[in-house]
Amino acid sequence: MHRLFERLTVWIGSITSLALHTLVFGSSFVAAYLGYVEWDTMLLVLTTLVSLEAIYLSIFIQMTVNRHQKELEEVSEDVEDIQEDIEEISEDVEDLGSDVEEIQEDIEELTVDETAEEERKQKQLVSLEQLTSDIKRILNDLETLKGQK
Repeated sequence: MHRLFERLTVWIGSITSLALHTLVFGSSFVAAYLGYVEWDTMLLVLTTLVSLEAIYLSIFIQMTVNRHQKELEEVSEDVEDIQEDIEEISEDVEDLGSDVEEIQEDIEELTVDETAEEERKQKQLVSLEQLTSDIKRILNDLETLKGQK
């Protein structure tokens, strides 16, 4: 039924409808002028038809407007739902950004720790080489002292 009303509303707003109405009104006046119909009868019938058409058209148009309003409200609700979803996604993105920053800080700390650990190992290696060199020198000195006795 709604489709019929919408089609009727669309048709009334068309050039075809304008031409048909002009033809009917013009024919009515021509018929009265030529004497096929009395002027009073033609004007009475034409006025009644135009009034009834206007009443029904306004009802059809209002029904179409009401249906479109309901559809717009549904679309508006959908838009609100989408906006809420976007806000939630935005919050999730912010949380992910914070997590990424924390991970980057952890990586930097690990890199600093690894660098410090590498430097410590390097110093230990140098110290160990120094000690090994000192022990070899002391052993050589001891061997030399033993040989002198």
